[in-house]
Amino acid sequence: MGSRVARSPSASVYRRRRLAAFAALAVVLAAAVAVLLGAGGDDPARTADTRPAEGAPPAKQAPPPPELPRGGREILPKHRVVAYYGAPQADELGILGIGTPTRAGRRLLRQAKPYERKTRPVLPAMELIAVIANAHPGEGGRYNSRQPDATIERYLKAARKIKALLLLDIQPGRSDFFTETTRLRKWLEQPDVGLAIDPEWRMAPGQVPGQVIGQVGSREVNATSAWLAQLVKRHNLPQKLFVIHQFTDDMVPERALKPRPELAMVLNADGFGTQLLKRQKYHAFTRNDPKAFHQGFKLFYREDTDLMTPRQTLALQPPPDLVVYE
Repeated sequence: MGSRVARSPSASVYRRRRLAAFAALAVVLAAAVAVLLGAGGDDPARTADTRPAEGAPPAKQAPPPPELPRGGREILPKHRVVAYYGAPQADELGILGIGTPTRAGRRLLRQAKPYERKTRPVLPAMELIAVIANAHPGEGGRYNSRQPDATIERYLKAARKIKALLLLDIQPGRSDFFTETTRLRKWLEQPDVGLAIDPEWRMAPGQVPGQVIGQVGSREVNATSAWLAQLVKRHNLPQKLFVIHQFTDDMVPERALKPRPELAMVLNADGFGTQLLKRQKYHAFTRNDPKAFHQGFKLFYREDTDLMTPRQTLALQPPPDLVVYE
């Protein structure tokens, strides 16, 4: 017999072998998937190892919300606020502006101490006149002057040294409270900065500060408080102090004012005089004030006759939530 000669397989044979190999591989893969599905349920992703790789940095946690200078996020009625009022431009503007901000802070702490109670701690505040009403037109015919940023910064630093609030007071002249408040936005975005408005110095067109007693409508106050409340919500700030000074019955339309849960809203009985006169005025205001608002009382070191002591002040009914010294 002659020897066999080996022949190379044809192209069709190669194709058949490859198809057979692919078919076998598909069967193996299908079996593996079935095993995985049986072990992990309908969602094979459950079997994946979701643990962080060794040495990976931990996931970042959201920072805690900002708090008040002495902790917590509620001002009233948790605390009683005791404040110094004034500005550095003149001693006549109030006690806060006499001497350096640091010295004023030390005096404020001494004055606030008798108001401290175990059941109701004191939260001190520096009420800086950030917009001062003037008897002359000044820039833009506004009849006011605005504190430089550097001055506000100095008092904010001094307030933080003693864990106090900074309260920015507005005497708008012929401007308005909403305009002057929104200009102070960068300060009011801070968790320890509040706002006070002084309608005595809100002038109508043609009026001059010091010649007439001003007043304000509810629409302007409500627009200002709404803007401030939105600022608190947007930045998740703690409750913000909002003070409305008044010393005549027609200065502020109290019944038309809207309470804001984001704000500790205080109607402050202003004006100087004898102890009897001040008590009568305070009681008249508190009888008429809406129950949703807190009560404030202002004392004058120079102008009051026989300055009331902290004990006498706390004997008022209701006891004031805010006590301001000028």
